[in-house]
This record gives sequence, C-alpha cells and structure tokens, in this order.
Amino acid sequence: MKKLQFQVSINAPASKIYDYMLGINNKSTYEQWTALFNPTSTYEGNWEKGNKMLFVGVDDKGEKGGMVSRIAENIPNQFVSIQHYGLLKADTEITEGPEVEKWANGFENYTFEENNGTTTLTVELDTTEDFLEYMNDTYPKALNKLKDICEK
Repeated sequence: MKKLQFQVSINAPASKIYDYMLGINNKSTYEQWTALFNPTSTYEGNWEKGNKMLFVGVDDKGEKGGMVSRIAENIPNQFVSIQHYGLLKADTEITEGPEVEKWANGFENYTFEENNGTTTLTVELDTTEDFLEYMNDTYPKALNKLKDICEK
C-alpha cells in the first residue's frame, strides 16, 4: 500500500465543508464532487462512527459496484476516517480473497483545520500501486470541485 496526501484550502468554515463533503444535509453535494471518480458516485449508509457504508457507482456495463467500508471515526467539522474492507460487485459484498487482500484495511482520512474563515482540508489515503496514477490525477480535481461547491 502506498500513502497519498492531498490538501486544499477552501474559503469557507469547516462546518460547511464537512456538511458539503459528506452530503450531510443534501447528499447531492457529496455526489457532485465525487462524480469526478464516477459520474454515478453515491453512498448507502450513514456517517456515524462504527457504521457500515457502501460507496457505490454504476460501471459502463450498468453494473453496481464499489467499496464496502466502515466509519472508523467521525468528529464533526474536524476529522473523518473511513476504513475500506471489501468490494461490492453487483449486489454481492466481497470481504475476503485475493481481490480484497491487496488493499483490505486501507484508510481514507480527512482532517479539517479552520483558521480565520479559511479551512485546510487534508486527505490521507492508502492505495495500491494499480491506482496510484489514477488517484494522483483524479483526487486533486475532485478536491477543486469540492472547493468550488463550498465557495459558492
């Protein structure tokens, strides 16, 4: 696993960024910025610590797929940690086997640091070699989309 880190400075309070990033009051704000990963990106579940969450989208064949995850920590407006532990293919959750072992127990962590109305959002994530280039290319674009949404 490789660790990646991305940062974006957003001219908005941490509470707004937290809300829009996670789609707390309106799931469409989450779907707008994550559409850069998959145009049909959404989630099933909720953001409470300990809860299971499915991060899903539809592939080019029309099949539902994504990640099976757990909310490891959620301190509103400060820190969110997501632990990925499986794959979703069609409607089947796969939590063991070679496909999952490469990246099982990988984390995605979000830290919000507000200073004088500007918030620095830091993203740290574990990824496999296969997804390194994709994440390095796509994540900054997705964070810029989140910035645009939050600064409107």
